Amino acid sequence: MKRLISFIIRKIPRKYLQLVSEPSLKVVGLFLRGNKYTCPIINKSYRKFLPYGRINPRENALCPDSLSLERHRLLWLYLKEKTNFFKEPLHFLHIAPEQCFMKKFEEKHGEGYITADLESPLAKVKMDVHNIPFEENTFDAAMCNHVMEHVDSDVQAMTEIYRVLKPGGWAIMQVPFFSPIPEETFEDASIKSPEAREKAFGQDDHVRLYGKDYPDRIRSAGFEVIEDDFIHTIPSDLVERYALPKNEIIYFCKKN
Repeated sequence: MKRLISFIIRKIPRKYLQLVSEPSLKVVGLFLRGNKYTCPIINKSYRKFLPYGRINPRENALCPDSLSLERHRLLWLYLKEKTNFFKEPLHFLHIAPEQCFMKKFEEKHGEGYITADLESPLAKVKMDVHNIPFEENTFDAAMCNHVMEHVDSDVQAMTEIYRVLKPGGWAIMQVPFFSPIPEETFEDASIKSPEAREKAFGQDDHVRLYGKDYPDRIRSAGFEVIEDDFIHTIPSDLVERYALPKNEIIYFCKKN
């Protein structure tokens, strides 16, 4: 199973996976039901989650019904407990929308919920994050996860997100980190081949390897950044039951 999942993730483009993964994995989910692990997004329990990862798939990572990964389940809890996301209707921009969130977010925010992506067939708006096609001060909040490592200019993309947020608005912008985390972000536009990019940046479609200076890059776009270690406030039994990441920092970015 691990090898199959790794092969599928590496070889099949994301835009095609999004069309077929949900119905096919729901069938798999029927055989994994149990009581050991729970996805808080859909409140369904399983004897185990599916493995997930491009090279060395992680055990108990992917919920077959919601399609959530560890980081998604953490973000769901964070949105519920630390933000106004579920407390009031928002004009919310979801860039590169994760399937595990889309139905629930749409139910909560209706027409105010805008999904946007350059390629995804599931998004409402086709959009390049370097040039967001909305007026400034449009959105109450935004989310853009595991995107900045793919784009030509992450700071330009962050600046665009800042521009379209209303004063007082917030964004969550997560990126992957690979151990050992360097002090400074490494990027080199001359590295072109998939093999060289995987060696340099950790994945063949990444264009930079993020370092400990990531929050400073966000600040350079104008944001106030809170580096929230919310994961360490969650009881250990729930961390295990929800199969959450052990050390992920959430970058809560606010426009003043």
